[in-house]
Amino acid sequence: MSLSKKLKVGLDETRILILGSQILLGFQLQGAFRPTFEQLPFHSRVVWVATLGLITLAVALLITPSIHHRLVEQGHDTKRLLGVIRFCAGLSLMPFALALGADLFLAAEPVLGTGLAASIGIAAGLTALLFWYGLQALTARTTGEQERTIMSVEPEHEHTSLATKIEQMLTEARVMLPGAQALLGFQLVIIFSETFEALPFTTKLIHLVAIGFLALTVIWLMAPAAFHRVVYAGEDTPALHRLGTRFLLAASVTLALGIAADLGVVVATILKSSAAGTVAAGMSLVVLSGLWHVYPALLRRQRSLQA
Repeated sequence: MSLSKKLKVGLDETRILILGSQILLGFQLQGAFRPTFEQLPFHSRVVWVATLGLITLAVALLITPSIHHRLVEQGHDTKRLLGVIRFCAGLSLMPFALALGADLFLAAEPVLGTGLAASIGIAAGLTALLFWYGLQALTARTTGEQERTIMSVEPEHEHTSLATKIEQMLTEARVMLPGAQALLGFQLVIIFSETFEALPFTTKLIHLVAIGFLALTVIWLMAPAAFHRVVYAGEDTPALHRLGTRFLLAASVTLALGIAADLGVVVATILKSSAAGTVAAGMSLVVLSGLWHVYPALLRRQRSLQA
């Protein structure tokens, strides 16, 4: 299989993971505004906040390869990028598994009590880890050695045609778009909850700003396809590739800002502390910006200095 094909498959596999992660993130954000949430004990609120952090980390990791492809590799197919996809997708399953177990605990606790719910959550998390890590490690001991050997001797770079670059750029937009749309929908629904009505005006305003960022994200992620159809009549051009790359990078900025702002609102609402919300927003923005913008920009600068 060619390097370009492997990258395409890797991005498609990332799409499978990202949609579930971002929908789960939307559930975590919206759930805090449901009427029965106020009845949760404090320890459940802490678990909820921790789960928010875990699923945000999973989302950040899954989007990272697309940003590296745009910003560091500038659309070219490289073995380094394939390694980034493999690393980020593999690592993202850890916080996703922990978040899944925690969410099942939160769902079961009101019905079955803390002890049994904790058992269910732990069992679910361990099952996910078994299927996503344990069985893979055991299978890799006896299977796939030839394929991994072939991979290790493949060239670092492969010529990437313009058509492939644009196809991958559109695929990367599809990686981010469904989850961004789901998040936007979840956040719009929150406005009509009674809990939201009781929030301070400043908090409401921050939430509206976050919705604005998510709306911009959706607009920018849909723009490359619109330009491809309307302006370029479906033809592949270097100008379209450059424009699409800029739209995707801009969308990553507004997505990071939107997620961070709403995380701050939700954490402040859950813990009844504006300081906690500010810390959560700041930490999430540091993680998202670090993975999506700062580190890739440093890599690109390092490459330009070495060239």
